Amino acid sequence: MKKTLWAMLVVLLLSACQPRTISVTILDGGQIISISTTKILPEDILAEAKITLGANDRILYLGIPVPLDIAITGNNNITLTVRRAVILTLVSSDGQQIIKSSALSVGQALTEAGYTLFASDKLDPPAETSINGPITINYQPSREFVVTADKIQTQIRSAAPTVGQGLAEAGVPLVGLDTSIPVESAALPEDGQIQIMRVVESIALTQKTIPFSNRTELSADLEIDQQALLQGGEPGLAISRLRTRSEDGVQVSQKNESEIVIRPPQDSILGIGTKIVIRTTTVDGVDIEYWRTLHLYATSYSPCRSATPDGRCSYGTSSGMTAGKGVVAMQYYWYLLFGFEHLYVPSYGYAVVGDVGGSNLSSHYWIDLGYNDSDYVEWADWVTVYFLTPVPANPGYLLP
Repeated sequence: MKKTLWAMLVVLLLSACQPRTISVTILDGGQIISISTTKILPEDILAEAKITLGANDRILYLGIPVPLDIAITGNNNITLTVRRAVILTLVSSDGQQIIKSSALSVGQALTEAGYTLFASDKLDPPAETSINGPITINYQPSREFVVTADKIQTQIRSAAPTVGQGLAEAGVPLVGLDTSIPVESAALPEDGQIQIMRVVESIALTQKTIPFSNRTELSADLEIDQQALLQGGEPGLAISRLRTRSEDGVQVSQKNESEIVIRPPQDSILGIGTKIVIRTTTVDGVDIEYWRTLHLYATSYSPCRSATPDGRCSYGTSSGMTAGKGVVAMQYYWYLLFGFEHLYVPSYGYAVVGDVGGSNLSSHYWIDLGYNDSDYVEWADWVTVYFLTPVPANPGYLLP
């Protein structure tokens, strides 16, 4: 029994001393190589697989670069990836340079090539871009600048093409009316000095009321001779401004600016009716059809009561009609508008506007009723005058 136990112990010791065999899959571009080996150093595994690395090539294990002389342990099945160097063309202000690299990203390739990268550098494609083949990299390194603003100096880095862009990228942009030396459209200065001038403008405001105007408009919604307020008037508002300018806290100018209308006045609009409505009525027992009525102050005259200066009776009229019953006169501008219009005057009868008369009344709302000398009736009172159909082509919406 003791001999059997000793024999088993010897076998276990011999097994433990035997090298471990692992299965290795090597990916080299489009080539897949599989081997079984007892080697655990990547450089030995590659030598056994007859794979040669270039000066800039590297090995990846689990996607991570591994040193060739550090053993890979703990797994009997491993996959190694050979990452071959590719040509990178670096274009910068210093010209064009060729870099051979097997780095995983643009940033890693430049760092390994000896470049110190800053977040403010301009890289196209960006630093985090993966490298999957030959590419061209446009690189504009940033430079240090000193920005003086509000008597405080701030160091920034920028690769921007202009001062304005550089300040904005650095978080110290020009605000409002601020200016810079050099100006914001200029290239970043070679001496690395940028000065910001803080510009503040204040405005003192004075209000002024603008009165509104009154005007009339013809309205087809209102009956002729009717009036209604179509729009109420509202005063406007104007503001005059005094502008004061300060640079870095020092007042440099003060200027009165022209008046600015903030709210224009709204006119008051009185509507004058233009809608014609034909009606019928009975006056003095007579049926009439009319389209307009006007309340006029009536006087009366007859040919001999309107005698000429030499005492002769006046039978002539402005229209050529013979003065007498049925011919009425109006003031000149109304005669021009209503000449030859047919009317009906209560207690007088039918009439035609055929003469021009005068009156001591200030209002144009006046009518002089013609009579024959034999049937003369004296008038001095207000009367409603009916304008008979047909409706004239120019009804005279706005009475003079």
